[in-house]
Amino acid sequence: MKKIFILLIISLTLIRCIAIKSETTAVSPVDISISAETEQTNPKLIVGIVVDQMRYDYLVKFYNKYGDGGFKRLMRDGYNLKNVHYNYIPTYTAVGHTSIYTGTTPSNHGIISNDWYDKYEKKSIYCVDDNNYKSVGANSGGNKSPHRMLTTTITDQLRLSQNMRGKTISIAIKDRSAILPGGHTANAAYWFEGGNEGKFITSTFYMNELPDWVNEFNNSGKADAYLNETWNTYYDISTYTETLPDNNDYEGLFKGKTTSTFPYDLAELRKTNSNFSLIKAIPAGNSITKDFVEAAVKGEKLGKGEFTDFLAVSFSSTDYVGHQFGTDSKELEDTYIRLDKDLESLLNFLDKEVGENNYTLFLTADHAAVPVPAYLNSLKIPAGYFNPIAFKQFVNEITLKYFNSNDIVEDISNYQIFLNKEKIEVLKLNTIEVSQVIADKIINFENVYKSVTAHTLQTTTFSSGLLQTLQNGYNQKFSGDVLFIPNPSTITHSKTGTTHGSGHSYDTHVPLIFYGERIKKGKSDIFYPIIDIAPTLASFLNITEPNGNTGNPIIEVLK
Repeated sequence: MKKIFILLIISLTLIRCIAIKSETTAVSPVDISISAETEQTNPKLIVGIVVDQMRYDYLVKFYNKYGDGGFKRLMRDGYNLKNVHYNYIPTYTAVGHTSIYTGTTPSNHGIISNDWYDKYEKKSIYCVDDNNYKSVGANSGGNKSPHRMLTTTITDQLRLSQNMRGKTISIAIKDRSAILPGGHTANAAYWFEGGNEGKFITSTFYMNELPDWVNEFNNSGKADAYLNETWNTYYDISTYTETLPDNNDYEGLFKGKTTSTFPYDLAELRKTNSNFSLIKAIPAGNSITKDFVEAAVKGEKLGKGEFTDFLAVSFSSTDYVGHQFGTDSKELEDTYIRLDKDLESLLNFLDKEVGENNYTLFLTADHAAVPVPAYLNSLKIPAGYFNPIAFKQFVNEITLKYFNSNDIVEDISNYQIFLNKEKIEVLKLNTIEVSQVIADKIINFENVYKSVTAHTLQTTTFSSGLLQTLQNGYNQKFSGDVLFIPNPSTITHSKTGTTHGSGHSYDTHVPLIFYGERIKKGKSDIFYPIIDIAPTLASFLNITEPNGNTGNPIIEVLK
């Protein structure tokens, strides 16, 4: 009995020692998290897709026309964020691409439009023009760089995090849509040079000669082949019930064609529409972009190395078609049906070439677009057209009446007024007072909805509404002295086709879908600003966000 008691005491003592040992060596929840994070393997390839001028509702409007492998696949197997908006004015292409990739607004990244008045150089400048560099692959079109973008991009941060290993390749029809997403450290950005060139080109900012795979693509005759076809509707046109009749009053015309009706004889139209430039304005522009993207993945061996690569793609032809034919045209509907086929082809290609579990992708748009105002007017919906010539005369009358001068205003562009500071000083006037008088008086001009001075934007914080989005787009160094907003659905454009640029929902509401490795399946109606994409990718990749970032990670999309 005594021996049994002693054995029992020894056993209890050993159990206690084991318990104490377990407590002292247990890994805390924080340690587990850190361990999991450091062991996390990033995908071999990140793919960013921007569809130029895509409204969110195109996912819904044309849903029944899409196949199962393109937009529907992304919506079904990815995470569909249904309430994503641009949170600044102006909603233009260069600004949109920059904001997506920098995680911030023009107030920080410095790209305030596609082109704008430079108050230091006293002339209009283009966002990516840079005469320090020359064209590579053509005689023109390549004196470009991202030097006007003042902050880093998520593509820069990925390269920096890997000690400049891993590749960034950026591709689009438009130069700005390729250059700005690639950031300052891209291995290459390629864009399409039209006219009589018909090639994808680049700049000496990136390289001195095109790689063999690019030359092989350019010499393949693909661009020529696409323009020797006829553009007809993919399905029977009678089934295109989501859009207006084929021949209506709200569509623009190609040169050489008297009606905006199918079919389009491209071989004939290229003769009067700048030859290869025509490809930009038809669905084939998206198709050749997809073809070039696939060639880039193979040529650069993207997703095949030890480090994570980034492929930035922008489909630009949707924007050209939207501008010319409007948001409710048969041409636009057919363009999205065909883009859906291109997306399906690209996704299948990535599955095979990179591996279905080796890439993560997001798809969004750089802005949306307003329905043709003339069409809205026909439905008795308020809409209109802004007259810049009449507005300039109106402003001149203000400055003559109140300051006895016609020389006070230096430039009016992008719905901004730039003052001549030297003239104001000579007249011994106060810039702030002059700005305020102009802002107060231009509100009386037809189709001016809101106006505000730069001084007010610098000294007041707007927490909601259009003035908040205007403030997010205002850059103290580059923007004008008086900023104004036209009436809703009011544009500076011809009465056929459409445009964009405002802070209204028709311009700001865009799709955003994350898809692929380590992305949840699901959907959300929660509001997110577009600037949340870059910090989401930074969190996903466990790297530092871009250096001007003001967005927040969208945690709900990540596994």
